[in-house]
Amino acid sequence: MERRDFLKWGATGVFGLTLSTSDLIWHLKQAQAAELHPESPPSLTPDAALQKLLEGNQRFVQHQPQYPDQSAARLLEVAQAQHPFATILSCADSRVAPEILFDQGIGDIFDVRIAGNIATPEARGSIEYAVSLLGSPLLMVLGHERCGAVTAAVQNETLLGDISTFVKAIKPAAAKVKDQPGDAVDNAVVANVQYQIERLKRSPLLSDRLNSGKLKIVGGRYDLDTGKVTIIT
Repeated sequence: MERRDFLKWGATGVFGLTLSTSDLIWHLKQAQAAELHPESPPSLTPDAALQKLLEGNQRFVQHQPQYPDQSAARLLEVAQAQHPFATILSCADSRVAPEILFDQGIGDIFDVRIAGNIATPEARGSIEYAVSLLGSPLLMVLGHERCGAVTAAVQNETLLGDISTFVKAIKPAAAKVKDQPGDAVDNAVVANVQYQIERLKRSPLLSDRLNSGKLKIVGGRYDLDTGKVTIIT
Protein backbone atom coordinates (compact mmCIF):
# COMPACT_ATOMS: atom_id res chain seq x y z
CA MET A 1 0.00 0.00 0.00
CA GLU A 2 1.43 3.39 -1.00
CA ARG A 3 1.69 5.93 1.83
CA ARG A 4 -0.59 8.44 0.09
CA ASP A 5 -3.15 5.69 -0.51
CA PHE A 6 -2.93 4.68 3.12
CA LEU A 7 -3.50 8.26 4.30
CA LYS A 8 -6.42 8.66 1.92
CA TRP A 9 -7.86 5.37 3.18
CA GLY A 10 -7.39 6.53 6.77
CA ALA A 11 -9.16 9.82 6.11
CA THR A 12 -12.09 7.97 4.58
CA GLY A 13 -12.20 5.73 7.63
CA VAL A 14 -12.66 8.74 9.92
CA PHE A 15 -15.96 9.56 8.26
CA GLY A 16 -17.24 6.22 7.04
CA LEU A 17 -15.55 3.46 9.06
CA THR A 18 -14.95 2.64 12.68
CA LEU A 19 -11.32 1.52 13.16
CA SER A 20 -9.57 0.53 16.34
CA THR A 21 -6.19 1.93 17.29
CA SER A 22 -4.63 -1.51 16.82
CA ASP A 23 -6.01 -1.67 13.26
CA LEU A 24 -4.42 1.67 12.39
CA ILE A 25 -1.08 0.70 13.94
CA TRP A 26 -1.07 -2.60 12.05
CA HIS A 27 -1.72 -0.93 8.69
CA LEU A 28 0.90 1.71 9.40
CA LYS A 29 3.49 -0.97 10.13
CA GLN A 30 2.58 -2.65 6.86
CA ALA A 31 3.11 0.59 4.96
CA GLN A 32 6.42 1.27 6.70
CA ALA A 33 7.68 -2.27 6.11
CA ALA A 34 7.05 -1.90 2.39
CA GLU A 35 9.39 1.09 2.29
CA LEU A 36 12.28 -0.49 4.19
CA HIS A 37 15.44 -1.44 2.32
CA PRO A 38 17.12 -4.15 4.40
CA GLU A 39 20.80 -4.96 4.30
CA SER A 40 21.79 -6.84 1.16
CA PRO A 41 21.74 -10.58 2.03
CA PRO A 42 25.02 -11.43 0.24
CA SER A 43 26.90 -9.05 2.56
CA LEU A 44 25.81 -10.89 5.71
CA THR A 45 28.34 -13.01 7.57
CA PRO A 46 27.15 -16.41 8.84
CA ASP A 47 26.90 -15.05 12.39
CA ALA A 48 25.00 -11.96 11.22
CA ALA A 49 22.61 -14.16 9.26
CA LEU A 50 21.89 -16.24 12.35
CA GLN A 51 21.34 -13.10 14.39
CA LYS A 52 18.89 -11.81 11.79
CA LEU A 53 16.91 -15.05 12.02
CA LEU A 54 16.80 -15.01 15.80
CA GLU A 55 15.76 -11.35 15.91
CA GLY A 56 12.91 -12.18 13.56
CA ASN A 57 11.85 -15.08 15.74
CA GLN A 58 11.87 -12.81 18.77
CA ARG A 59 9.51 -10.43 16.97
CA PHE A 60 7.25 -13.37 16.14
CA VAL A 61 7.21 -14.60 19.74
CA GLN A 62 6.41 -11.10 21.00
CA HIS A 63 3.66 -10.67 18.37
CA GLN A 64 5.45 -7.65 16.89
CA PRO A 65 6.16 -8.75 13.29
CA GLN A 66 7.57 -6.28 10.78
CA TYR A 67 6.63 -8.30 7.66
CA PRO A 68 9.86 -7.35 5.84
CA ASP A 69 10.48 -7.95 2.13
CA GLN A 70 6.83 -8.48 1.25
CA SER A 71 6.22 -5.39 -0.87
CA ALA A 72 5.69 -5.10 -4.62
CA ALA A 73 9.15 -3.55 -4.86
CA ARG A 74 10.70 -6.59 -3.19
CA LEU A 75 8.84 -8.88 -5.58
CA LEU A 76 10.45 -7.12 -8.53
CA GLU A 77 13.84 -6.97 -6.82
CA VAL A 78 14.15 -10.75 -6.57
CA ALA A 79 12.28 -11.65 -9.75
CA GLN A 80 15.47 -12.20 -11.75
CA ALA A 81 17.86 -13.42 -9.04
CA GLN A 82 17.77 -14.75 -5.50
CA HIS A 83 20.30 -14.46 -2.69
CA PRO A 84 18.70 -16.02 0.41
CA PHE A 85 20.62 -15.15 3.56
CA ALA A 86 19.57 -18.44 5.20
CA THR A 87 18.80 -22.00 4.14
CA ILE A 88 16.53 -23.99 6.44
CA LEU A 89 15.88 -27.71 6.42
CA SER A 90 12.67 -28.00 8.42
CA CYS A 91 9.75 -30.34 8.92
CA ALA A 92 6.83 -30.22 6.50
CA ASP A 93 4.50 -29.77 9.48
CA SER A 94 1.90 -27.10 8.68
CA ARG A 95 2.65 -25.29 11.95
CA VAL A 96 6.35 -24.81 11.16
CA ALA A 97 6.55 -22.20 8.39
CA PRO A 98 10.03 -20.57 8.45
CA GLU A 99 9.14 -17.24 6.84
CA ILE A 100 6.42 -16.72 9.42
CA LEU A 101 8.16 -17.89 12.59
CA PHE A 102 11.33 -15.96 11.65
CA ASP A 103 9.38 -12.91 10.37
CA GLN A 104 11.07 -12.84 6.95
CA GLY A 105 9.86 -12.26 3.42
CA ILE A 106 10.25 -13.12 -0.24
CA GLY A 107 13.74 -14.25 -1.21
CA ASP A 108 15.09 -14.25 2.37
CA ILE A 109 14.98 -17.96 3.18
CA PHE A 110 15.64 -20.97 0.97
CA ASP A 111 13.15 -23.48 2.36
CA VAL A 112 13.68 -27.23 2.20
CA ARG A 113 10.76 -28.88 3.95
CA ILE A 114 10.29 -32.59 4.46
CA ALA A 115 8.64 -34.63 7.21
CA GLY A 116 11.07 -35.15 10.05
CA ASN A 117 13.54 -32.58 8.60
CA ILE A 118 15.63 -35.44 7.22
CA ALA A 119 18.59 -35.00 4.88
CA THR A 120 17.52 -37.17 1.97
CA PRO A 121 19.66 -37.03 -1.21
CA GLU A 122 17.09 -34.70 -2.76
CA ALA A 123 17.02 -32.45 0.28
CA ARG A 124 20.81 -32.44 0.45
CA GLY A 125 21.04 -31.51 -3.23
CA SER A 126 18.64 -28.63 -2.72
CA ILE A 127 20.73 -27.39 0.20
CA GLU A 128 23.95 -27.70 -1.82
CA TYR A 129 22.35 -25.60 -4.53
CA ALA A 130 21.39 -22.85 -2.09
CA VAL A 131 24.77 -22.80 -0.37
CA SER A 132 27.14 -23.34 -3.28
CA LEU A 133 25.36 -21.56 -6.12
CA LEU A 134 23.26 -18.95 -4.33
CA GLY A 135 25.82 -18.17 -1.64
CA SER A 136 23.60 -18.69 1.39
CA PRO A 137 25.89 -18.20 4.44
CA LEU A 138 23.72 -19.99 7.02
CA LEU A 139 22.20 -23.46 7.16
CA MET A 140 19.79 -24.39 9.93
CA VAL A 141 18.28 -27.81 10.53
CA LEU A 142 15.07 -27.09 12.41
CA GLY A 143 13.24 -29.73 14.39
CA HIS A 144 10.13 -29.10 16.43
CA GLU A 145 8.29 -30.11 19.55
CA ARG A 146 6.00 -33.15 19.32
CA CYS A 147 7.11 -34.01 15.78
CA GLY A 148 4.89 -36.76 14.41
CA ALA A 149 7.66 -38.32 12.32
CA VAL A 150 10.00 -38.49 15.30
CA THR A 151 7.21 -39.86 17.50
CA ALA A 152 6.59 -42.66 15.00
CA ALA A 153 10.30 -43.49 14.98
CA VAL A 154 10.48 -43.57 18.79
CA GLN A 155 7.41 -45.79 19.01
CA ASN A 156 8.73 -47.95 16.15
CA GLU A 157 5.41 -47.74 14.35
CA THR A 158 4.69 -49.62 11.14
CA LEU A 159 3.26 -47.15 8.64
CA LEU A 160 1.72 -47.56 5.21
CA GLY A 161 3.22 -46.57 1.88
CA ASP A 162 6.24 -44.31 1.70
CA ILE A 163 5.45 -42.77 5.09
CA SER A 164 7.72 -45.44 6.54
CA THR A 165 10.76 -44.06 4.68
CA PHE A 166 11.20 -40.98 6.83
CA VAL A 167 10.57 -43.00 9.99
CA LYS A 168 13.41 -45.30 8.93
CA ALA A 169 15.65 -42.25 8.40
CA ILE A 170 15.05 -41.04 11.96
CA LYS A 171 15.44 -44.35 13.81
CA PRO A 172 19.28 -44.16 14.11
CA ALA A 173 18.93 -40.83 15.92
CA ALA A 174 16.17 -42.12 18.20
CA ALA A 175 18.26 -45.17 19.06
CA LYS A 176 21.11 -42.96 20.32
CA VAL A 177 18.98 -41.45 23.07
CA LYS A 178 16.53 -44.23 23.89
CA ASP A 179 18.05 -44.74 27.33
CA GLN A 180 18.34 -41.07 28.25
CA PRO A 181 16.13 -39.69 31.05
CA GLY A 182 13.38 -37.25 30.22
CA ASP A 183 10.84 -37.11 27.42
CA ALA A 184 11.75 -39.74 24.83
CA VAL A 185 10.25 -37.88 21.88
CA ASP A 186 11.80 -34.53 22.73
CA ASN A 187 15.18 -36.19 23.28
CA ALA A 188 14.84 -37.78 19.86
CA VAL A 189 13.82 -34.47 18.24
CA VAL A 190 17.12 -32.93 19.37
CA ALA A 191 19.11 -36.04 18.49
CA ASN A 192 17.56 -36.14 15.03
CA VAL A 193 18.58 -32.55 14.33
CA GLN A 194 22.14 -33.36 15.36
CA TYR A 195 22.13 -36.57 13.32
CA GLN A 196 20.90 -34.84 10.16
CA ILE A 197 23.59 -32.16 10.58
CA GLU A 198 26.23 -34.89 10.79
CA ARG A 199 24.93 -36.35 7.53
CA LEU A 200 24.95 -32.96 5.82
CA LYS A 201 28.55 -32.30 6.86
CA ARG A 202 29.59 -35.32 4.80
CA SER A 203 28.79 -33.33 1.66
CA PRO A 204 32.05 -32.10 0.08
CA LEU A 205 30.29 -28.99 -1.22
CA LEU A 206 29.01 -28.05 2.23
CA SER A 207 32.17 -29.01 4.10
CA ASP A 208 34.31 -26.86 1.79
CA ARG A 209 32.16 -23.81 2.52
CA LEU A 210 32.09 -24.67 6.21
CA ASN A 211 35.88 -25.01 6.45
CA SER A 212 36.42 -21.73 4.60
CA GLY A 213 34.23 -19.85 7.07
CA LYS A 214 31.67 -18.96 4.41
CA LEU A 215 29.00 -21.20 5.94
CA LYS A 216 27.67 -21.79 9.44
CA ILE A 217 25.55 -24.86 10.23
CA VAL A 218 23.33 -24.83 13.30
CA GLY A 219 20.47 -26.82 14.71
CA GLY A 220 17.28 -25.44 16.14
CA ARG A 221 14.24 -26.65 18.06
CA TYR A 222 10.89 -24.93 17.53
CA ASP A 223 8.48 -24.82 20.45
CA LEU A 224 4.92 -25.21 19.17
CA ASP A 225 3.46 -23.70 22.34
CA THR A 226 5.52 -20.51 22.54
CA GLY A 227 6.77 -20.01 18.97
CA LYS A 228 10.37 -19.75 20.18
CA VAL A 229 13.32 -21.26 18.33
CA THR A 230 16.17 -22.44 20.55
CA ILE A 231 19.62 -23.18 19.16
CA ILE A 232 20.54 -26.72 20.18
CA THR A 233 23.87 -27.32 18.46
